[in-house]
Amino acid sequence: MSPHDLLARAVDIQPPGELERRLGEGTPLRVKLGVDPTAPDIHLGHAVVLGKLREFQDAGHTAVLVIGDWTARVGDPSGRSSTRPMLAAEDIDAHARTYQEQAFAILDPERTEVRRNGEWFADMGLETVFGLAGSATVNQLLRRRDFAGRMDADRPISVLELLYPLMQAYDSVMLDADVELGGTDQLFNLMLGREVQQAFGRRPQVAMTLPILPGTDGVRRMSKSTGNYVGVAEPPEEQFGKVMSIPDTQVQEFYDLLFPFEPSPSGHPNDRKRRLGRLVAERFHGPAAGAVAEAHFDRLFRDHLPPDDVPEVVIHPGPVHMPALLVDHLGVASRSEARRLLEQGGVSSDGEVVAATDIDAAALDGTVVRVGKRRFARIRIQL
Repeated sequence: MSPHDLLARAVDIQPPGELERRLGEGTPLRVKLGVDPTAPDIHLGHAVVLGKLREFQDAGHTAVLVIGDWTARVGDPSGRSSTRPMLAAEDIDAHARTYQEQAFAILDPERTEVRRNGEWFADMGLETVFGLAGSATVNQLLRRRDFAGRMDADRPISVLELLYPLMQAYDSVMLDADVELGGTDQLFNLMLGREVQQAFGRRPQVAMTLPILPGTDGVRRMSKSTGNYVGVAEPPEEQFGKVMSIPDTQVQEFYDLLFPFEPSPSGHPNDRKRRLGRLVAERFHGPAAGAVAEAHFDRLFRDHLPPDDVPEVVIHPGPVHMPALLVDHLGVASRSEARRLLEQGGVSSDGEVVAATDIDAAALDGTVVRVGKRRFARIRIQL
C-alpha cells in the first residue's frame, strides 16, 4: 500500500502536508476510528471508513477501533437538528458486541487494537473532567454548524451534547492517536481532537475525512433510521437485491468508495449494478455468495418464481384473518400495516393479488403467499 493510496479518496486531510510528512518518518502510526454502538448493525456507509482503516492496517500501521460505549450514551450531535434520545447501557453493550464482530468482516482482527472508551470515562474524576472542559470554549463549540443551526432556530442544545466532541477528543488523548478517520460530518470533532491533545501535552493528530456514502435511494446518507441501507450482516440475497435498487447515477460512487481497487465495469447500468451486488455479497459472505445471490434475485424478479427455500406455515382449517397471518408469519410489523398492504395490492397468493382481510384456509392451502418483494411463505392446512 503506497502513501499515495493512503491519501486517496480523502475529502480533507488537516493540516495539509502533515500526513505525508509523518508517513515519511517510517514509524508505524496509530490510526484511530471511533464508532458509537447506537444500533445493532453496521452498514456499507461504515464500510467506507473501515475500508480506509484496513488500508492503513495493510500498510503496517496500527488500526485502533474505538467502540464508544460511553460516547453512545450522549449521542453524536453531528448532522442532528435535535437531541438524540439516551440509550440504555444494556442496549449499548449488546450493540457493541455486534459492531465489533461485523467490523472484523473488513478489518484483520489479529492486527486490530479494540478499545472501549468506558475504560477511561467510567471512573473519570472531576479533576480530569475540569481539565477536559477547560480545553475548549463554549464559543468554539457553538460555532459548530449543527449547534449554530439549532441556536438560530431556537431549538434546544443540552449541556451533555456540548460534552460529546470533547469526549471524542479525549479518546485521542488516551490512545495517543496520530491520525483520526471520520466522515465529512466529523471534521469539527477531529480538529477539536487536535486542540485537546495539545492541551494535554500530546502531539496533535492528523484529521482525515472521507465521503459519506449515499443510501440506496440516492438522496439521503445511508442510515438504518431512513431504511436506505445495506447491512454488512444481512443475507447475501438481501444485499444483492438492495444494491440493484440503487439509482443508476449513483453506481460509480459506490464503486469508488467501496471497491477503489476493483476495475469499475463499463456497459449497461444494470450490468454494472449486478457486478456491484456480487462484489458486496462476496466481500461479506465469501466467493460463492455473489453468484448465489444473483440467481436468487433473477428467480424472484426476472422469472417471477418464489425462492427455492420458502418457509412453510401450517394453519388450521376454517377462516383465516390475513392481517394476523402476515404479522405472525411473514414479518409484517403490525395489523394496520398488513391491512394497508392488502389494500394496496402488496399481498399475493401464487401470483394472484389478495385483497380480502378474511379468507378460507382451503383457498390458501399449498399456495405461496408473497408480501412485498422478498417475503414468502408456503401455506399448508394442518391435517
